[in-house]
Amino acid sequence: MTPRGYREEELVCNRSSLLIHGGTEEERRSWAQEAARSFDVELVEVRQAVDLPGALKQPNGVVFIPDVAKLGRDAQFALLRCLQMQEERPKVVVGLSGAADAALTRGTLREDLHYRLHQAQVDLQKDGLRDLLRQRWARQAEQLAAKLAAAKAAEEKARAAADARRPGTVTRIAPKRKVVAVTRKAASRNAVR
Repeated sequence: MTPRGYREEELVCNRSSLLIHGGTEEERRSWAQEAARSFDVELVEVRQAVDLPGALKQPNGVVFIPDVAKLGRDAQFALLRCLQMQEERPKVVVGLSGAADAALTRGTLREDLHYRLHQAQVDLQKDGLRDLLRQRWARQAEQLAAKLAAAKAAEEKARAAADARRPGTVTRIAPKRKVVAVTRKAASRNAVR
């Protein structure tokens, strides 16, 4: 398949809806999760046609369909109408388990939906792309872990500083009392008074 339209790395961070095909479902999901992270939103996954209309009504976010062929042609038409008519819509990551051309031939992918997304496609079977993605995701995981560790350390430092400033947490040391030896005679004298 010859590259056309947007490059893969552009599709991750722009608002264009796209068709991602090939690879495993987990790889397609990981790609969609990366796109959701780039917009700082939760990923909404749609596996059944009945869930599609509600997911498409949100004005932003990222909707991931793991395998659009399993939704059926009617759901694909609803998706197409959303892409054509709805100005404020989420980024839709339309997954397909096999090659797009094979799905077109079998009739499991609507031609008009494929045409609508022809400028925005990611083929995970493309030479080197899967390895490139794995490396990128590994780097992102390391960066995320470092950010989380730094945030946790800062939170613990702030908590310790707040505890130090809070009244009642200061340990006060009472002055030592002078111990005086009292004789029995002095003790009985004090008792009589």
